[in-house]
Amino acid sequence: MPRKAKEGIYTRKDSPFWWASFVDGRGERVRKSTGVRKDPVNQQEAEALLAKWKMEAHQQRMWGKKEPAPEETITFDEVVLAYMKGHQTRGREDRRVYSLKRLYPFFSGRKMAEITDMDVKEYIRQRSIDVKPATINREVGVFSAACNHCRLELGWKIGNPCEGRKLKEPEGVVRWLGQDEAERLIEAAEEREKAPWLADYVRVCLYTGMRKSEVTGLTWDRVNLERRILILETGTTKSGKRRSVPLHEVAAAALESRLRWRNRHCPSSPWVFCNGKGGQVRDMKKSFASALKSAGIENFRQHDQRHTLASWMVMSGTDLMRVRDMLGHASVEQTQRYAHLHPDMLIEAVNSLTPARNSHANFVTQKAAEAEKGKNELIH
Repeated sequence: MPRKAKEGIYTRKDSPFWWASFVDGRGERVRKSTGVRKDPVNQQEAEALLAKWKMEAHQQRMWGKKEPAPEETITFDEVVLAYMKGHQTRGREDRRVYSLKRLYPFFSGRKMAEITDMDVKEYIRQRSIDVKPATINREVGVFSAACNHCRLELGWKIGNPCEGRKLKEPEGVVRWLGQDEAERLIEAAEEREKAPWLADYVRVCLYTGMRKSEVTGLTWDRVNLERRILILETGTTKSGKRRSVPLHEVAAAALESRLRWRNRHCPSSPWVFCNGKGGQVRDMKKSFASALKSAGIENFRQHDQRHTLASWMVMSGTDLMRVRDMLGHASVEQTQRYAHLHPDMLIEAVNSLTPARNSHANFVTQKAAEAEKGKNELIH
């Protein structure tokens, strides 16, 4: 006996939303997401939406009106709205808005079924006149993410005209500070009387490699000075993954300085970097720029402090896997940009190669060859 089709509101393991199953105006079974998050509190809202769809389907059957296919009615605006509503970002500032301001004039009001990959290609051509490939990739990436969200999470039957349209980006220049420059920057930061937290902020950034938002959003409950470690929770990291950050003695001393300052001025504040009233210090653009100018350092951003730690680690002989873990990169490919800073590692590896005994085109290191030789001598 065939299993009866599921009717009404239900949940799926692969989706955070309530799903609805009903028969549409054409007499066909429809299963789609309501876009309402699956929480008992929200179930009534999802059921109300299902009731609306069933009423529309009933009216279509009664009047004999053919229901248009979903892909014929869904517009670019609806896709973006559903994406922004259903896919919240972790950061305080939603940078997707900047990309959408560029996308809207070109795609707004158009049906998704009418937007082709050639339209996206034309958008890229026009934007290429004014901006770099990285900017275009971010904009097209937002459009692509919105399409994928509606397809995979909401079950909408739409295509993704952005697939395969990512431009090749030139390899960026890694800007980092030498030790002398770093010391000058810290000294200049200490002179900023209106920003007593700036010097410690620079020390923590330079010696932990944490992102600006990770440092400014740091709270004391995630700091363990005794063990010299920080814990970054899932909601505070770019990757969304929890990670621990070991503290160099310079970073640990900076945090101890912040703790003493906090205890004197605002002992109840949860923020590591707080102002005299205990509020979180979010923006350091002006004071940081002023310190750079005093130190005579040009073409350097706050984010480049992160590059500085990675560069120091690689030049000290740290392998890329450990640098990746320190920075919290999702993959070692992101860390490869620093590999050129320590060419001696490759030279050492090449010089230690010894041809294998067989005729195959493989090599073993000198150390491995010596170990094998010693093993054979013991056997004989």
